[in-house]
Amino acid sequence: MKPEEVSVFPVGGKNEAFADYFTGQSYLNRLTTEGISISNVTFEPGCRNNWHIHHARKGGGQILLCTAGRGYYQEWGKEAQELHPGSVVVIPSEVKHWHGAAPDSWFAHLAVEIPGEESRTEWCEAVSDKEYGPGK
Repeated sequence: MKPEEVSVFPVGGKNEAFADYFTGQSYLNRLTTEGISISNVTFEPGCRNNWHIHHARKGGGQILLCTAGRGYYQEWGKEAQELHPGSVVVIPSEVKHWHGAAPDSWFAHLAVEIPGEESRTEWCEAVSDKEYGPGK
């Protein structure tokens, strides 16, 4: 499958700006940065981002709107959950988590950044192979 065949939203280029925070290849297309930031993030099979936290003094966090393929989302200390087109994940600020594609499937989601005061993302350690996906 070609990246452009994964989603109805344009895939964008290779996600070089954040490559240090991903295992595998991802693609990023910022759909809007005005008001609320919304990005189409596409993951090749097996690609996932590092554990990370969306910090904010007030508000903040992220919403994932899954649009294509099969992937996973996991919060620190909890089991990974499988994601499919139509899955919605609301991630409050200060929650350590990761998300990415299943080993055998492309995956795409819209990442909606919830506005907050003094918002920033803290990138943490890579997701180990042992942590990756359900059935670990």
